[in-house]
Amino acid sequence: MSRTTLQISAGQAGPTLTPQQKRFNTLIRKIAEARRTLAQWQDNIGLYRQAHSRALLPLENELAALRRQWVFALDEVLGQRGWTKAERETLRELVCEYAGLLLNTQGDDEELKAVFDRHAEVDFDTEQKQIVLTLKDLAQSQMGLDLGDDEGIDTHADLLQRLQQGMRERAAAEEAEGGAQPAPRRKSAAQQRREAEAQQATQSVREIFRKLASALHPDRETDAAQREAKTGLMQKVNQAYAANDLLTLLELQLQIEQIDAGHIANASAQRLKHYNKVLAEQLEELEAEIERVEMGFRLDFGLEPGWGLKPGKLVGLLDEHERELRAELDQQQYDMSALQDKTALKRWLKQERQRRLLYEEAFDFDGF
Repeated sequence: MSRTTLQISAGQAGPTLTPQQKRFNTLIRKIAEARRTLAQWQDNIGLYRQAHSRALLPLENELAALRRQWVFALDEVLGQRGWTKAERETLRELVCEYAGLLLNTQGDDEELKAVFDRHAEVDFDTEQKQIVLTLKDLAQSQMGLDLGDDEGIDTHADLLQRLQQGMRERAAAEEAEGGAQPAPRRKSAAQQRREAEAQQATQSVREIFRKLASALHPDRETDAAQREAKTGLMQKVNQAYAANDLLTLLELQLQIEQIDAGHIANASAQRLKHYNKVLAEQLEELEAEIERVEMGFRLDFGLEPGWGLKPGKLVGLLDEHERELRAELDQQQYDMSALQDKTALKRWLKQERQRRLLYEEAFDFDGF
């Protein structure tokens, strides 16, 4: 069924649409667009995942294997004579940087960890624990939680478990103290008005639900085929009511002919205001869900954080990532071959050292 059947036209409502009628039409249109966008995300993420496994995962594995070779090659180079102090420092930074990256993304690798530990100021496990404890302190200060002492917090999973425990304990404490809270201040007229409008909006949704439930109750149907059809529709009604999905409830009313095309056009301004409040909340929830899905997609595939990515452009994104991976592979193979030429390697290390110094100055790491 087309959702445009719920749009209010000027012919139905009179010569011109009222502000509430215009807002109703806008909300209906935006909800329909958001639903389409969410469905596109769900469809295209599955397609992207399949294409990623087929086209990108082999390249990612090849790059990881080559970088692992690169770490061991750098470690071997460090054993040679003829390096200045600055060159050795840069080589060690490269070894630890690449080994740490691989250990964080590929999982435990005792040989890699041994190389990391040989050249880092602290061993890999200690460094990871320090990072986790820093995050613990940050979480405590920002969330106002007491996460206890550091014992037993060695990994990110340990920290997450302690965070969940702390949040549960705080919720329980707040609930226990609920009865001892001072009497709330008298609500302002604006607060009372907003609460009354919210209650009336909820009542509007409940009224539609009751009308649908009365018309579709399958136990009142003697015909087996009709009973089955009504059972399916009643399931949709229950789901929509539980989700406070006013648009679907109105669509179901239209489907079973409880309302016609002019019903909403003739609704009072107050009733439309209640409808618009519920629809606005529904749109906000849909938009939040779209953002959550997009952020989850970015996290799953290691993409830069943010929003605004179009689900229909994921295939193009896949092509772009494939080009980037192939370029990284070419560069890594070139870097591997460059290790054979000590003069070229010294020149490259000097450039790399300068690049790192400029980077540190730009972000003022020492001051931070």
